[in-house]
Amino acid sequence: MSTTYGSMFSRASYIALASLATLVIAGCSSAPSNPVLYPNNTYVNAGRVQADADIEQCMQMATNQGVKTTADGKILEQSASGAAVAGASAGAWGIVRGDFGERLLAGAAAGAAGGAVNGMIHSNRTNPVFKNFTTRCLRNKGYEVIGWQ
Repeated sequence: MSTTYGSMFSRASYIALASLATLVIAGCSSAPSNPVLYPNNTYVNAGRVQADADIEQCMQMATNQGVKTTADGKILEQSASGAAVAGASAGAWGIVRGDFGERLLAGAAAGAAGGAVNGMIHSNRTNPVFKNFTTRCLRNKGYEVIGWQ
């Protein structure tokens, strides 16, 4: 009696495995980045403490204007698209092999997990509009932003 790939795990097992992978990756994600300032005259005259306060003020101003800090909301979108693509691909292979439903479910679960991980990675990146807003605010105060990290 041979065991096939699909019969080794139940549907609930696929979902539980996908959820576990998502939680593990979520714990490893990093915080949004902050601007790095060049030590020009404004920075030197202000000092690090004042420069940090100015950075915080500019970031808060962006938030007050409704600019999101990160690209949150991408996790669900990425999960759904991953599930759809992988489910369709695995289902197509299942038509050839004769186990369409089994492969469709396995592909959808794997795709959802992969999409969720991808969404989490991208959702924690600093929003480009937030970066631009903060950079412009700091430039107006006389600072030179040389990058974000």
